[in-house]
Amino acid sequence: MTDYEKAVALWQKRHISTDAELAEALNGHSIAFAYHSGKLENENVTYHDTREIFEHDGVTGYTGDLRTLFEIRNSREANELLLTAFAEKRPVDEALVQEFQRVLTQNTYDARRWQLGERPGAYKRHDYVTGKNEIGAAPEDVPEEMAELLAELAGIPDEKALTAAAYFHAKFENIHPFADGNGRAGRLLMNYLLLSHNHPPVIIHEEDRKGYYAALEAWDERQELDPLLLFLREQTVKTWRRQLEREGRRKNR
Repeated sequence: MTDYEKAVALWQKRHISTDAELAEALNGHSIAFAYHSGKLENENVTYHDTREIFEHDGVTGYTGDLRTLFEIRNSREANELLLTAFAEKRPVDEALVQEFQRVLTQNTYDARRWQLGERPGAYKRHDYVTGKNEIGAAPEDVPEEMAELLAELAGIPDEKALTAAAYFHAKFENIHPFADGNGRAGRLLMNYLLLSHNHPPVIIHEEDRKGYYAALEAWDERQELDPLLLFLREQTVKTWRRQLEREGRRKNR
């Protein structure tokens, strides 16, 4: 059994079915996920500030910019939304996608986007793109492309959870449906999709960003999913390494 398979088996052995059980299972990991996901796009995000906001809903002695504080606090609220949605067994549909993005980006849209009519929780109205290849669907095509993507997720069996999550994430980032927050929303939605299919969530570690972006570019340029799938398997093991080691020691006693 590979370390990835062990991580999945260890998670599934918990038989998590409620938001309270999920919150317990994610103890510490929610903070780490928010930190790494935020740090990928904002170098001003720190683990200390993220932990302070998650644990105390505030920071002391902060001298940075307010947008960063809003982003971190939004991540805290988005984590609460994830727990609630899990408890309610909400499907990954347009309403949930837009709600996750709205919560993650509230009070963070800059003046230029706001003046152009862009709003958190609404698909982009103008042509925002990302990456070296300037990837992104035209604004008028976003609703249809997102509807097609979400329809493809229906009926996915649990054993195909990681493949489905990788496909969703690659396509979501390729569509680039919002004016801002696509990366953070895409990563959180990917984890919600994994959790919905009894698969452990994945932290994409900011120090591994080169591999992450290269895997996304493989999809953008050649529609190759295997690089992202392999990357997510590796990140799953890295995310749950301590638990795997603890379980290994327990079995060797």
